[in-house]
Order: sequence, then structure tokens, then C-alpha cells
Amino acid sequence: MVSNIVENNAMFAPTSLVDALELLKDGDLIPYSGGTDIMVSGTCEQSRYLFINNIPELHQITSDDEYIRFGATCTFSDTIASPHTPTILKETCSQVAAPAIRNAGTLGGNIANGSAKADSALIFMVTDSKLRLVSASGERVLPIKDFYLGGGKTALAPGELIVEILMPKHGIYNYYYTKVGARNALAIARTSFAGILDVDSDNKTIKNLAVAFGAVKDTIIRQPEIDKMLIGKSIEEAKEFKDTYISAYNEAIIPRPGRVSVEFRKTVCMNLLRDFLDMNGV
Repeated sequence: MVSNIVENNAMFAPTSLVDALELLKDGDLIPYSGGTDIMVSGTCEQSRYLFINNIPELHQITSDDEYIRFGATCTFSDTIASPHTPTILKETCSQVAAPAIRNAGTLGGNIANGSAKADSALIFMVTDSKLRLVSASGERVLPIKDFYLGGGKTALAPGELIVEILMPKHGIYNYYYTKVGARNALAIARTSFAGILDVDSDNKTIKNLAVAFGAVKDTIIRQPEIDKMLIGKSIEEAKEFKDTYISAYNEAIIPRPGRVSVEFRKTVCMNLLRDFLDMNGV
């Protein structure tokens, strides 16, 4: 028997993860916390909801030797305030909408909606973060790159809940982030870019290079096989492969039509990539 459940017409509000997962076995409940997407979806009266904001373990932000662990119901404001949060994610969350939205919207919800425009998802993608997905029958850890299936679809199985986001804590502090919107405030990204370059301090070689583009296609663009071209090379050696590297991304980035032209998005993407490389001396 599920305990500690508050039922209000079509909404359940468990206070433990065990209870929430038991309820999700129903298959007919939509989990939510901040509700910022639901408020604009127009489907509130047609659906049954599972309010997960009363589950303490989903609010935690902790750090171990390998990962910074973000609970799925941590809000953007929680994330900004935490001493564990790296600067790249703090900067990104601070540019999400208005304070009221940052106080309500959550990291898990930003990922679960499957949008290529999701601000925090871009950062979790470029850092090769992982998602801890849990159901009543077990759990799995999935690279976030494998979570997105395109067209708003995700790999979340029936009865599963995003419980934690695991961000690698090393080599993520030399970063570049830009969000291009229609205006400075309350803007949904028309194009966004994040890049990370980690150089070995001893032998001066590139230990890790990662870039990601948001709001360009139906999923966030992350091409680790292209980034590998420059990994293991010195900055000087990387310069010799720069044109080949940029050319590979020029072929890989095929923007979808939208509010702005395909040509605009492609030009912005390539300019941001070049700026990122130039900033790092490549």
C-alpha cells in the first residue's frame, strides 16, 4: 500500500521516492515539479499528474570524487546558489527567463521535455553528463547524449523518473557559453553554443575538447567524433587541423527551418565555433 499520498482529483503528491515510483507503475501519471511547461501546454484538465516536489532526495546537490550530482527537482535558482555548481552552469541558469521561472523551473524538467532549446541541457550535453533513471523495478545510468531521440522524444521508459544528473567535475572550468535570442531578457534561445577546452598543464596537450549547439536541429548537436580530431594535440598542432575541424562541423550542422533563417543559424554557429577556438589560441 502506498503511504504518504495526497490525492486531489487528478493530482498525487507523494513524499518519498519509493511512493512516487510505485504510483508511476500506473502508467497514466505525468510527473512534474515546477510546472512551468505544463502551465503553457493547455493540457492540465485532460491529464493526471504526479507532483514530485515534496520528495527530499530529489532536491539535493552533492559532490563526490567524480561527479557533481544534481537532484532532478533542483530549480535553476537552487543550482545558481549551490557552491557545488560549476560556473558554466551557473552562468547558463542565470540567463533562463525571469526570476519567477528560475525559482520554479527545474533541471529535470528542462531535460525531460526533450527540447533542443533547453538551456541547462546544453551544458549537461557538452560536459557529457549522465542521467540516473529509476523505476520501481530498478535503475540505470544513461549518457545524456543517448537520452534524446529527436522530435521531443526521449529514452525515458514507462514508469521511469529522472532522479539525478551526474556532471563530471573535472576539466570543465575553461569554457565558452553564448545564448543568442531575440532580446536580452526572457528569451528562448534561437541559437546557443557551449564549448569546453581542457589542456594538460604538464605536456600542454588538449586533454578534452567538447562543443555543443542548441536550438539548431530537433536535438542538441554534440559530435564527439569530430572533437576527437584535436584531442591529444598541442595547441600549435591543433592550429594545423583547425580548418579541417571547422569544415567537419560545417558539414554536420544542418539547421532546421524556424523563426530565423537556416542561413542565419548556420552562420551564427560557425562564427561561435571560430570565436571559441580563437579565444583559446587555436
